[in-house]
Amino acid sequence: MLNFTKFERINPEKRDVLQRLKDFNEIYEVFGKQRAKEQSDRCMQCGDPYCHTGCPLGNFIPAWLKQTATKNHDLAFALSNETSPFPEILGRICPQDVLCEGACSLNTGHGAISIGAIETHISETAFAKGLKPKFTDKKVDKKVAVVGSGPSGISAATFLLRKGYEVEMFEREDRAGGLLMYGIPGFKLDKTTVDRRMNWLIDAGMKLHLNCEVGKDVSVKDLEENFDAIYLGTGAKDGRYTGMDGEKDASNVHLAMDFLTGIQKRNLGTKVDFIDVKDKNVVVIGGGDTAMDCVRTSVREKAKSVKCLYRRDEVNMPGSKKEVVNAKEEGVEYVFNVSPKSLKITGDKVTAIELLTTSMSDPDESGRQRVVINEGTEYFEEADVVILALGFSPEKPQFLKELNVETNSWGGVETTNYQTSNEKVYAGGDCQRGAHLAVTAALDGREAAKAIVEKLS
Repeated sequence: MLNFTKFERINPEKRDVLQRLKDFNEIYEVFGKQRAKEQSDRCMQCGDPYCHTGCPLGNFIPAWLKQTATKNHDLAFALSNETSPFPEILGRICPQDVLCEGACSLNTGHGAISIGAIETHISETAFAKGLKPKFTDKKVDKKVAVVGSGPSGISAATFLLRKGYEVEMFEREDRAGGLLMYGIPGFKLDKTTVDRRMNWLIDAGMKLHLNCEVGKDVSVKDLEENFDAIYLGTGAKDGRYTGMDGEKDASNVHLAMDFLTGIQKRNLGTKVDFIDVKDKNVVVIGGGDTAMDCVRTSVREKAKSVKCLYRRDEVNMPGSKKEVVNAKEEGVEYVFNVSPKSLKITGDKVTAIELLTTSMSDPDESGRQRVVINEGTEYFEEADVVILALGFSPEKPQFLKELNVETNSWGGVETTNYQTSNEKVYAGGDCQRGAHLAVTAALDGREAAKAIVEKLS
């Protein structure tokens, strides 16, 4: 260990940009054994590891880095799976630069450890050897219904199955995975990776019900009568609008998730209507990771031009920095410090967006800068397709009322230690905390599973 002066930080190799624009395959190569060993060997094995505390899941990062450096791959695999429901997925999609790697002690001088890439390597190396996640053979005579198969639902199911509980998962879509399947493009996360995890849960005894909507295909009464507990992991999928006149009626203004889901379903071979952006001038409004997914999808769909409009500067973008870099490499143009004012509409189509330039205020006491609109700076940006990536709100399914589950002012499920106003019902992830990261949804699923086990034991 302590070889951070001998080996510099190395990121995973990326496929050539001209090649990766031709398909939706993952762009990053998985570390080989020697590269993973060298990068793991850079870890200082801090007495108070900030990477551990910077990870929402509290993963044992220094421990599995040490085992990778010493070539004890089986133990590294076991450690990485101990706290995480799907490390091979989070290694690919987590914004490590603002979480574990951002907190790494080496980040200020020598370059953070390539934690995400090593995490992916550990799992993929183990899978190639035939290793699989372990589940107990001892069964508990308790049944839990998991509503939703996204990151939170998968996590809850994983940790419940590890304790021997019977789990049935209810998913209204035709494939399991939620956000992981339909919200994140294949160039970041290959869908066979999601299917593989789901199949292991099924092998461990989980029953999966697809095309099954609670309140429609299965009644709330059946869930309450047939299960000892219910976990809600329904996510936050309702996209937000800007509030500009005419945006909801214009035929070429679309919400991000509608765009991404349609393309992904088509890529998986489903006959579905999707938003065609080929040979069109695409404008995406937003600056988070979903906006990056939209612009990078658009260039692969052979859009004529792709622009990302964001009201702050690049430094203040909320998404992962590596996604911005990747998008720039792929030909996306960024227009920073602009705020949409109105839409120019001809017939039922937007032809241009009226924008105002913005400035950033001096930092306040918390260090955050406000957006200041520069009056009188209006100009127009032409657009054939407008995609809104402005965040998400929780859905408000009717079955929540049937379950007597209380929600708050913004539609989130109210909980105390993940338990709702119905003592039999628990909730976590975006439907409870608001739209956030896959890793925090995984945390909620894990902790809610612990609360359920404690209550039912």
